[in-house]
Amino acid sequence: MRLNRVVAAAFVIVALPASGQTTNDPFATPIVADEGILRVDFREFATIPDMDGAAARMMLLVDEPGSRRLFVNDMRGPLYGVSYDGRTVIEYVNIDDPRWAMDVESSGRERGFQSFAFHPQFNVTGSPGYGKFYTWSDVTDTSPKADFTPTGEGDTHDTVLLEWTAEDATATTYDGARPREVFRLQQPFGNHNGGHISFNPLASQGDEDFGLLYIGNADGGSGGDPMNMAQNPASAFGKILRVDPLGTNAANGKYGIPATNPFVSRGPPGVLGEIWALGLRNPQRFEWDPANGSMYVADIGQNIVEELSPVTAGANLGWNVWEGSFRYASRAGVETGNTRGDASMTFPVAEYDHRDPILSGRSAVTGVVVYRGLAIPQLRGRILFGDLPTGEIFHVSADDPPAGGQAPIRRLLFNDDGEPKTLLQLIQAKNSDQGKEPASRTDLRFGLGPDQQVFILNKHDGTIRVIAPGG
Repeated sequence: MRLNRVVAAAFVIVALPASGQTTNDPFATPIVADEGILRVDFREFATIPDMDGAAARMMLLVDEPGSRRLFVNDMRGPLYGVSYDGRTVIEYVNIDDPRWAMDVESSGRERGFQSFAFHPQFNVTGSPGYGKFYTWSDVTDTSPKADFTPTGEGDTHDTVLLEWTAEDATATTYDGARPREVFRLQQPFGNHNGGHISFNPLASQGDEDFGLLYIGNADGGSGGDPMNMAQNPASAFGKILRVDPLGTNAANGKYGIPATNPFVSRGPPGVLGEIWALGLRNPQRFEWDPANGSMYVADIGQNIVEELSPVTAGANLGWNVWEGSFRYASRAGVETGNTRGDASMTFPVAEYDHRDPILSGRSAVTGVVVYRGLAIPQLRGRILFGDLPTGEIFHVSADDPPAGGQAPIRRLLFNDDGEPKTLLQLIQAKNSDQGKEPASRTDLRFGLGPDQQVFILNKHDGTIRVIAPGG
C-alpha cells in the first residue's frame, strides 16, 4: 500500500480547488437531432440463439480471416462461429462449461464473458500463436491468488485472462485442452468490469506491435474511483494494458511485458510496465484507424460526461480528476471553470452529457469503428460510436477530429422501408415479430468484419445486423 502511494505521487496531477460553477449539464448546445443525419441501409445477417429463454447477450464480433469465420460471444459463456454469409451459426466453445472449471460470473448487467481475441497467428501452422485465442471473463472462484489486487478492501469476483489452444484451428468446434490462466484481477466491486481485449489488426509480422494484446481494464467500480486507482501507475485498474501473451518476463512468468511499453524504461520503481495508457474509468471499446493507426477509446463516464478519446503510448485520459473536458466534482456534477485546463492530459475528441434531450436520461458510450471502406461512401472518413442503452449511433470526422464537446456530433439512422429508424425501434419491431415484450434499451455493440463490414449487435433480439450499401 505504501509503495502505491509513493509511486502515485510521482505521476498524479493534483486536483485544484474548484474554479467554476458545478453543473450536471455542461454543454449549452445539444446534439443536433435532425441535421447532418447519415441514413444507411441494413440487413439482418444472422441470429444468435436464445439461452434459457432469454436473448443472447452479445458483446463482441471478431473476424478470423484464416478460417473465414466471424465469432460472436454471449456474456453467459458461449462463443459462436458464424459463417461469412451468416447462414451457419455453431457454438465453438462454451467457456462456462463445467469441464473448464471456470464458472462465469454473469449475474447483473455488467458481469460475464467480456471479450475475446484471436492471436494473429491463429491459423499459421507451426507458429507460436497457432490455435491460440484469449478470453477475458468474470469468474466466481476467487480462491486462486490474484496477480493484481485493488488498493482497498473488496473481493466480489475475479476477472481472468485465459489462453485457449485449439489443436486444429480450422475445426468447427474447439478441440483443445483446458485453458491456461495468463493473469487474474481481484475485483473490489461488482460493476465497471469494462473489458475489451484486442490485438492491433494493423500490425504485420515483423512490426513491433505484432502479437501484443491490448486490454481495457476499468477502475474497479463503485462510483468516483473511491480507491483512486485510475491515476495510480502502480495499479492495473483504470488502464489500457499491453502485454505479450506468449512472453514470460512478467512477475508471474506467464506473459511478457514489451520493452517498448511507455513506462518500462522511464517509470520509477513500482510502476507497472504493462500500462499503455492510464486515467480511464470504464473503457468500453477501443479500435484503430486503418488509414493512420490512430487509436480511439469509448470510455464510460460517471454521471455527467461520456467520452470518445484518442489513445497514445503513455497517455493520461484524466479520470478521476477529469470527467471528459471538465474537472470532476462529484457524481452530481462537473466544474465549468478551467475546461481542458491541463496540457498533460489527453482530452476527448467528442463527448456528450447524460441530460441531452436525445438520450432520455440514460447514457453510456460505446464504440468504436473508424470507417475507411469503399462500400458505404457516406460513412467513409467517419468515426462511429454510440450510446449503449439508447442505441443512438453517432459519427464525427476521422480526418479532422473535433476538439471535444457534443456540438460536432451527428446521428446515424437506419432505412426501414423508407422510414428512418433508430436501432431501438428496429429491435422493438423484431421483438413484436418474436412475440416478446418490446425492449426498453438496446445494449448496443459494434463489430467489424471482412472488407470493413460494420455489424451492429445488441442484447435483446438475438439479431446481428450489418450496414449495407445504399442509403
